[in-house]
Amino acid sequence: RPPAEEEEEEAEVRWQEKLFSQFEVDLYQNESACQTPLDRQYHEEIVKLGKAGGRKNCRIFTYTDHDRFTNLEEHCQKVTDSDHEVPSYLAERMANVRRRRQDRRPIEASSLKSKIITWEPSEEFIKNNHVINTPVQTMYIMGDLGPYGKLGRREYEHVLCTIKVDGNGVITVKPDFTGTNGPYWIELDGEKRQVWKYTIENASVQVQPEEEEREQSVFRDLYSRHKEYLSGLVGSEFETTLPGTLRLFVNGEIVSAQGYEYDNLYVHFFLELPNQWSSPAFQQLSGVTQTCATKTVGRDNVAHFCYPFTLEMFLTLGDEPEDSLPQWPVLYFEVLSLDSWQRYRVEGYGSLVLPSSPGLHMLTIPTWRPVELGTVAELRRFFIGGSPELEDITYVRIPSTFKGKRLSRYGFRTETTGSVTFRLHCLQQSKAFLETSALRQRMQSVLDRLGGFSQQSSVYSILEAFQRARRRMQEARESLPQDLISTSASKV
Repeated sequence: RPPAEEEEEEAEVRWQEKLFSQFEVDLYQNESACQTPLDRQYHEEIVKLGKAGGRKNCRIFTYTDHDRFTNLEEHCQKVTDSDHEVPSYLAERMANVRRRRQDRRPIEASSLKSKIITWEPSEEFIKNNHVINTPVQTMYIMGDLGPYGKLGRREYEHVLCTIKVDGNGVITVKPDFTGTNGPYWIELDGEKRQVWKYTIENASVQVQPEEEEREQSVFRDLYSRHKEYLSGLVGSEFETTLPGTLRLFVNGEIVSAQGYEYDNLYVHFFLELPNQWSSPAFQQLSGVTQTCATKTVGRDNVAHFCYPFTLEMFLTLGDEPEDSLPQWPVLYFEVLSLDSWQRYRVEGYGSLVLPSSPGLHMLTIPTWRPVELGTVAELRRFFIGGSPELEDITYVRIPSTFKGKRLSRYGFRTETTGSVTFRLHCLQQSKAFLETSALRQRMQSVLDRLGGFSQQSSVYSILEAFQRARRRMQEARESLPQDLISTSASKV
């Protein structure tokens, strides 16, 4: 059993201070083992330590930013916790990118606005800017947890604490300073299964009030300069909405299509803007995805599109009654398939009303397609392609040319097909969110009434059902005899 003083050790370590381990002392004592200038420097320091009485630390030592261990530790970090991990091509390439001690040339202040986009980047530019390459200095505080009397063996070296300081002045300590949770534990494998406990404390001197105030003034000056720098990049052309106008941004994605009969699917979509809605002249309100082969997932054949699109619209409130609800834009889409003989078939039609509430929305919309009776139509669809199509895709909901009161679809034969999944990120911008006038109350009331429903169609269906029930009740009341109405009223 080692002496009692060997069971405990306390060391105060400064930033990038080198404390040699027993292994390094044995290695660098021999001058023939020194190959680099750093090795020869360590040899001279160890010789001086030997003349001064030897090193004061026993189990605790450090690896600084220049040591070989630091480079190997950064290069050999695993991405997963698998014992048989094989690094991918990206992991190998990223491991060769040195984040530490990279030189970056400062950008001239006069050319800030003209160099936001580099159209022809060089290889050096890509190397320095394609990855997060903030210069970082690293230091490891190690522990030699070998058995007593057998120090200096590499297999017993364990990392107690990792300290990193990046170019922005951010200090990262892992694990954190020991708090109220107690010391950290390291359990060694072996016959005795030794357990070592250690604590990490901040031994830095508290800053004086005068120095703290001086530091705060420097920070305020730095923040103000950075604010001016960002203002110079953004400029003064930031667009704002007019009073009474709602701006709607939709960053959407056609995620997948599943459950269709044929393979090699693509989606054609376009946006219909109702009255009171408008869009910028450069805005594309339609698009076509790439052709995507399906993959079997469970019982369905799924085509993963991951096709992004962006929509920007404006809602302008006029002099309509306050009880009226504005119509919301509708996204119409059709799913088609294309085979190796360049034969295309309509697989399904569908539509969705853009969500009226901001945030993330995941929507799966079922689709249908028109069919003809008889086997001849299906044989034609199978052998030569083609199928019944809608002349006006807005017939999926209410046709844009329909002006009547009742829309009959009697005799129109359809077949349920698959479904399409959309991911929509909706953003709303309006001065009504900030103003306290009657305009804000009106706009907010419209948004509040819309926000309770996932789709605009449900709002109209509820209002129409209520109006129909009210008309039926009035007609029934008018058809009853007057004496019966008066008798029932008196009883109530």
